[in-house]
Amino acid sequence: MLSQKTIDIVKSTAPVLEVKGQEITTAFYKLLFSNHPELLNIFNHANQSQGRQQTALANTVYAAAKYIDQLEVLVPAVKQIAHKHRSLAIKPEHYPIVGKYLLEAIKEVLGEAATDEIINAWAEAYGEIANVFISVEKAMYTEAEEQEGGWVDFKDFIVDDKKVESSVITSFYLKPKDGGKVARFTPGQYITIQVSIPGEKYIMNRQYSLSDAPGKDYYRISVKREAECNPIGKVSNFLHDDVNVGDTIKVSAPAGDFVLESNPHAPITLIAGGVGVTPMISMLKTLADQKAENTVTFIQAAKNSEMHAFMDEVSEACSKLGDATAYFGYDDDDDSSAGDFQGYIEKSFLRQAVPSSDSICYVCGPAKFMESIIRQLKEIGISEDRIHYEFFGPAMTLNTEPVETGANN
Repeated sequence: MLSQKTIDIVKSTAPVLEVKGQEITTAFYKLLFSNHPELLNIFNHANQSQGRQQTALANTVYAAAKYIDQLEVLVPAVKQIAHKHRSLAIKPEHYPIVGKYLLEAIKEVLGEAATDEIINAWAEAYGEIANVFISVEKAMYTEAEEQEGGWVDFKDFIVDDKKVESSVITSFYLKPKDGGKVARFTPGQYITIQVSIPGEKYIMNRQYSLSDAPGKDYYRISVKREAECNPIGKVSNFLHDDVNVGDTIKVSAPAGDFVLESNPHAPITLIAGGVGVTPMISMLKTLADQKAENTVTFIQAAKNSEMHAFMDEVSEACSKLGDATAYFGYDDDDDSSAGDFQGYIEKSFLRQAVPSSDSICYVCGPAKFMESIIRQLKEIGISEDRIHYEFFGPAMTLNTEPVETGANN
């Protein structure tokens, strides 16, 4: 237990961390990788180059300072991050290394303001927070290993099939190389794949949502080809161009807390933008396999018809459900005659498409897409606790507060 003095000191730093947090975390990662370059085999280089990891860690450090006396408030965030850590094989021995360079970064950025008293208080607080993560992750490691078909860390899988879904999305069907069973997962979860790309110094890890219903003898991931000049494009282009049927890739057990809830009565609305369709198609196909009696609404936005993936699978799944409706729309003008909407999804469309205010809504797509959709869902009366969303990459802060206007759009 932390002393009241330590709690008071850490909480007093929250305003500074709110302002200086990203500067501190940027310094932290520079120190960390300079002294432990081997950790670049774990961390996502693309998220580093885009500043997303730094921002996410800054948000976490600020929240820890603000709620150090109410750590239970942080439990949802801890669990979300712990899933990521478990899927990347981050272990207890990594935490002291992180703590050391986080404290050094605080001292570097804050200078004389980072007194010995503040640094000692943060060292004590970090130890307490690290123990919470280690405890939660231990349970996750045990569950991943002991479930039927489970394993520790990474396991070899064979690419059993490769299927083009659209002009930018290709699916990979993965089966255990040892011929064993695959561990079950909950729709919405992801796996981490680990690849060594010729010419790259470090191993690269990427997390991809599982895009089929559970209960199969394979995992399916559906990967969008990103622009090669984009840092996140290295792995996706390697998968599209160089990984073929019969090749081996390493996979960690399914993880993640953005999952389809069991609720046999509430209407369910699944809203996907771009490659955010991948966890949604898993949820939809699962509902179809279960012959769910819920009212199900599936809304999919894509840039154009060539980039529209899974149209046939969506239609087939909806046909198996008693009360299901699918909508789609495109951004590009040349597809203006197709679909149920064009361009950005408007509040007027959501008001018509979402069955009722007691719908459970799942949203996945680019950050700006999610901001817009979540804000509009709130504006049409969906309560925040009924809206679930998933980031691809580190969790960021979304601006989703409803806009107070007189418009009824």
